[in-house]
Amino acid sequence: MLVPSIFGDSLFDTFFDDFRKPSKANHSSNVAMNLMKTDVRETDSSYELDIDLPGYKKEDVSAKLTDGYLVINASTSSENNEDDENSKEENSKYIRRERFFGSCSRSFYVGEDITEEDIKARFENGVLKISVPKKQPEPEISQDKYIAIEG
Repeated sequence: MLVPSIFGDSLFDTFFDDFRKPSKANHSSNVAMNLMKTDVRETDSSYELDIDLPGYKKEDVSAKLTDGYLVINASTSSENNEDDENSKEENSKYIRRERFFGSCSRSFYVGEDITEEDIKARFENGVLKISVPKKQPEPEISQDKYIAIEG
């Protein structure tokens, strides 16, 4: 007889994932990828990024430009309060906690020609919206270089 489980398919459903899928070995990057799901759209003049940051506030999010990389950081913390409604019973304890408290980061290469002033960002309803303009490389002006002829 199958019994519904609060652990999903199995108590050890995520324990063996590292053995089946070696790419999941770095847990912190997987957390960041799951928390910072990103859509990137290309328009005629820019790239538009929509980064999901559920549960974060504007104050928790920062963006910086370093060596052509746009780096997005988000961090959150929570204090464990013994008077929490879920833990009022003396004999209660958590069996599994899946809420994330910590920080995550993603980086995107935007090019060496982009400056901080070029990038526009706004945070609304748990989504960080970033607009990065496309910069066309300036064409080099061909200059004729003459050789002096003596005589």
